Amino acid sequence: MKRNGSVDRPKHAGWHQKFIVEERRLPAAARRRLYLTSTVLMAVRLLGFLILLAAVLTYTGFERLDQPVENWFDAQRAPSTTGFMIALAIIFGPIALPIIVLVVTVSWTILAKHAWRPLLLAAAMLLGVILAEILAPLVKHPRPPIDLMLFGPDTSFSFPSGHVLGTSDFLLMLALLIASRRQKTVFTFAAVALAVLGIFAQVVSRLYLGYHWISDTSASIALSMVIVGAVIAVDTKRTVRIHGEPVSGPLSQPQVDGT
Repeated sequence: MKRNGSVDRPKHAGWHQKFIVEERRLPAAARRRLYLTSTVLMAVRLLGFLILLAAVLTYTGFERLDQPVENWFDAQRAPSTTGFMIALAIIFGPIALPIIVLVVTVSWTILAKHAWRPLLLAAAMLLGVILAEILAPLVKHPRPPIDLMLFGPDTSFSFPSGHVLGTSDFLLMLALLIASRRQKTVFTFAAVALAVLGIFAQVVSRLYLGYHWISDTSASIALSMVIVGAVIAVDTKRTVRIHGEPVSGPLSQPQVDGT
């Protein structure tokens, strides 16, 4: 207690309030919709992932499409296309993508002068990596034959696709975390559409280059959507305030800085 009767605050409180706390006012109905969206995403996509997992483990259902789809992509190969597909594999691969995420996270924090959403992005990416590393050796789904791989051999297991999971987490999280503050329907639609296009390109790349089956890439997208749903719930819980609720930090205003 200070002499004037005010309460001492921890020395880090000012830094925490400025850079970590990011709260916003929304109608109660909007908050309910966010929670509903996150719940539906997690429930539906988790169910989809489990169905795909069961199909892969039992070699039934959707897994039966693996070989026909791979055969079709093998027939589409051409030198001019292969270079582009390899470029996608490198950009969203295990070396380049972490560097991109680090640059985006640091730059976003500095330019927007807050760290909450950049930290959410980084956490989502890390969670995706952990899940992929845990699931692959447990499921033990073999990749396509090595002689079909166009960018060097890979003898690791293929379920889920780490490339597609990382791409989906990064692009979707980046689009949604920015669009959630802009609150513009057209912007949200455009951002999500670009993210979906990037994810689709990465799926095509992994199938074309001969490193994954369609069941691997589909499972990665489903798992990514579960992560997205979880992040929406966490972000809503932490940042959304309705009228009458106390605000503990700076109130973020939509469209102030576009991020």
